[in-house]
Amino acid sequence: MTKINSFILCVAFLVSACQPASSSVRTETAVPTETPSDKWQILLSHTPVPWTTPLPPQEPTFLDATYVKVNPRLETPFPCKRCPDYKLDGGLWKFSLDKGTFRILYTVNGWRSLGSYTVDGEKIYFFNDPYCNWDTGVYTWKLEEGVLTLTEVDDPCSQGLRAANFIDQPWFSCRPPNTEAAITDHWQKPEGCDPNG
Repeated sequence: MTKINSFILCVAFLVSACQPASSSVRTETAVPTETPSDKWQILLSHTPVPWTTPLPPQEPTFLDATYVKVNPRLETPFPCKRCPDYKLDGGLWKFSLDKGTFRILYTVNGWRSLGSYTVDGEKIYFFNDPYCNWDTGVYTWKLEEGVLTLTEVDDPCSQGLRAANFIDQPWFSCRPPNTEAAITDHWQKPEGCDPNG
């Protein structure tokens, strides 16, 4: 009798284990992925935090524009949980200067940052960067025919990686060169300049 009871109990257990429970049935829902353009638009909606220095007045500067560069390095990207900030990798980089707020996005993996900046003559100062909130980066700048070139004076941020990134290549403006080009949209846009940026 105990052998029969054990057998029945074992069969009942196996049958119940094979039956789907209605509460455990899951339906998979697609999670929308953000495009680089989406990430850029989200970054544009954020403002810096005055970590160590008050935010500058929201006044236009001569340098205000969105800039891009395409780094030609062809390294194989590797996954990392904590990649170095401002690491100079290949692909499209977007950089915005807008009324005292700078924003930067690496479109390949979505890394981004923002902070404050001020312009004083031929110098530009970057500060309130969450990756190096105690550091102020000092650069000289030159803007000729829509090409912004930064030269480091002093910037210890991220062990020099921000400076290496900022000065590695010139940044190309996404701003049309004149009113006619802006109205007609007939001009040679640098790679990475899109209508939303």
